[in-house]
Amino acid sequence: MPKITFVDAGGTRRTVEAPVGWTVMEAAVKNSVPGIEAECGGACACATCPVYVDEAWVDRTGTAEPMETDMIDFAVDVRETSRLSCQIKIGPDLDGLVVETPARQG
Repeated sequence: MPKITFVDAGGTRRTVEAPVGWTVMEAAVKNSVPGIEAECGGACACATCPVYVDEAWVDRTGTAEPMETDMIDFAVDVRETSRLSCQIKIGPDLDGLVVETPARQG
């Protein structure tokens, strides 16, 4: 199973395993990773699951669709590498992915 590392605002790293086909948000929620609220359950309707994709992984996680881009505008401290974790689908190519969770959700 691919491993995803979540780094919180304080620098604490948590690495979890997630099946191919899950989203990064599902991996966080099902492994009790703090910093991902996911109020809408992955429907891309709330912007409470943003992450900052590590620069080394930006090309592999793809680009945000227009709906995701619109929702990211509601997040706090939006950065160039901001993505909604519910929109990043885990595949074998994302084994080792590193994302940072924001200090707080929007």
